[in-house]
Amino acid sequence: MIFQCNDIKVKMNEAGKERKPFLFAIDFEMEEGFFISDPMCQFQILFDIKGTSNAYTSLPTLPEGYLFEANPENYDTYRARFKVVMEGLKRGDSYLANLTIKTPLQSTLSTEDIFRFSKATYKLCVPGRWVCFSPECFVCIARGKILTFPMKGTIDALLPHAREVILHDPKETAEHNTIVDLLRNDLSKTATSVKVNRFRYIDKLKTNKGPILQVSSEIEGALPEDYFDHLGTLFFELLPAGSVSGAPKEATLRLIKEAEKEPRGYYTGVAGYFDGEVLESFVLIRFIEQCGSQLFFRSGGGITANSDCRKEYEESIKKIYLPF
Repeated sequence: MIFQCNDIKVKMNEAGKERKPFLFAIDFEMEEGFFISDPMCQFQILFDIKGTSNAYTSLPTLPEGYLFEANPENYDTYRARFKVVMEGLKRGDSYLANLTIKTPLQSTLSTEDIFRFSKATYKLCVPGRWVCFSPECFVCIARGKILTFPMKGTIDALLPHAREVILHDPKETAEHNTIVDLLRNDLSKTATSVKVNRFRYIDKLKTNKGPILQVSSEIEGALPEDYFDHLGTLFFELLPAGSVSGAPKEATLRLIKEAEKEPRGYYTGVAGYFDGEVLESFVLIRFIEQCGSQLFFRSGGGITANSDCRKEYEESIKKIYLPF
């Protein structure tokens, strides 16, 4: 089930040629991942991807008074890593870098509980290891087209004039523009006639802390006629996901490694499901991992030269939530 990434690419190509369903995930460092043929017939890994699921459909009852408490790192610890990123931005190594944190949790809920209770477009769980309830599509490949929906910009929906505030924030606008440009270029590696269909539209998400607004765009390209035969090859051309790394990618990845000081693993990697015709994939954000008996919530945000350290720290903490 666990393979090196090059083997996963080959398996995706083979399954694409034969139109055979599969489930997969790839870690952020592109070192390993899993690939499962005929995933509806296994229950080692639970998934629910846009309503296609191998998990039971009856809704469980959320226990009253469940515990979910975060113990974020202090501001000074975050500021030290933020400083590393800002120095890289000022040197010109990067002009947008995603900086993440790892927050210990106290909870009476297991990873499988969180999977069952969560309401999200994309859900994936390796019980006892990690769970993801992602709102962010990576790419969708269907009917000769490839689409991506970069998500950059988050705000508390209950703030006064929240929609106008997030859409007119100069830092958020610059960050979103950068990611849209990056992903247009990424799609152009495998597709033609790349265009932006929708720019900076807003979705509202429900969380256990209250509603939030997320800003996204929609980008589309046309694939060659034989794209099924090269499904893995063209997919890997797009990795790692630009929205959770930065631009330019290669130099930004080195900067992230210097600032974060440990591998991300599957957090901010990608996962997806192919049903024989359509490939739906998503970014592994809104992610909780388990190390022994300890749970950790992984969160972060994009940093630009105009970023304010305190605001970025608070945004990373606000993303620590459960979608129910």
